[in-house]
Amino acid sequence: MRYLATGDSYTSLMYTFKISKQLISRIIPEVCSAIIEALKEYVKMPTTEEEWRYIAENYEAQWNFPHCLGAIDGRHCILQAPIHSGSDYFNYKSNFSIVLLGVADPNYCFLFADVGCQGRISDGGVLKNSMFWKKLQNYELHLPPDDILPNGDVKVPYVFVGDDAFSLSEHLMKGYPVEQKKGSKKRIFNYRLSRARRIVENVFGVMSAVFRVLRKVMLLSPEKATLVVLACVYLHNFLRKSKHSRKNYTPPGTFDEEKDGKIIPGLWRQENENRNAESFLPIPKIGRKSSVNCEAIRNKFASYFMCEGSVSWQNTHA
Repeated sequence: MRYLATGDSYTSLMYTFKISKQLISRIIPEVCSAIIEALKEYVKMPTTEEEWRYIAENYEAQWNFPHCLGAIDGRHCILQAPIHSGSDYFNYKSNFSIVLLGVADPNYCFLFADVGCQGRISDGGVLKNSMFWKKLQNYELHLPPDDILPNGDVKVPYVFVGDDAFSLSEHLMKGYPVEQKKGSKKRIFNYRLSRARRIVENVFGVMSAVFRVLRKVMLLSPEKATLVVLACVYLHNFLRKSKHSRKNYTPPGTFDEEKDGKIIPGLWRQENENRNAESFLPIPKIGRKSSVNCEAIRNKFASYFMCEGSVSWQNTHA
């Protein structure tokens, strides 16, 4: 595997290439900007109902979650304290950071990425300040209309899946809170949702295992750090979608796998466990009260997973 180096690697790069740190600090943002421009077609959200349905069909086929359009999550990318920033970038872990918000498709690629939000902003604020959320709320994503679940008679919206860091909404499903009784429909729903949501967790895990800049405190301004993180996002999609690089970038066993419902941890987890410090932090989980309509949609999915949409192993592993 090859690694992208920056920030506190300036000194080693200086000695390796006989270039001053000052010049390197100019070169790296320019290179990252060039990468983003060259690979801009590799991170694109669907623009038609048919394209969204294609993603939903793949999610259902691979992860047994119908009407799923993507898995959403976020990570704090740790920075040195920006000059004159006050508490703008000071996060819940008492670090300074910018936030990467990502939506992943069933094939471990980004559909959308938003980078640069200040670390002090709450997780819900990160999502609601993103272009993705604004387009979702303004019905500009061209999502398919509510439809009947496969082999059933219940009509529900097409949704994205996330964890407790986000609010339950009409098009964003998360698990039921607290521990649920084994065998109950709420526990089964949480299990089925976690399988679909695991995709984005793997995407972030592989990125931080390969692009080691994400493992360390970046000695960069927020603007330059944003370019570096975005370059990693675009490179991830490029390497995943290229036939010649996919096997080298993510060889067999890299991602979590399942066998009859049992999770086999991916190699990226072992790689990240060996790191000395945690610098690619998840956004915190905070419970929120949801509307009656959103609860009703989640209950419909939960009931469906107990009947027409059940899978043979769910009671064993849930």
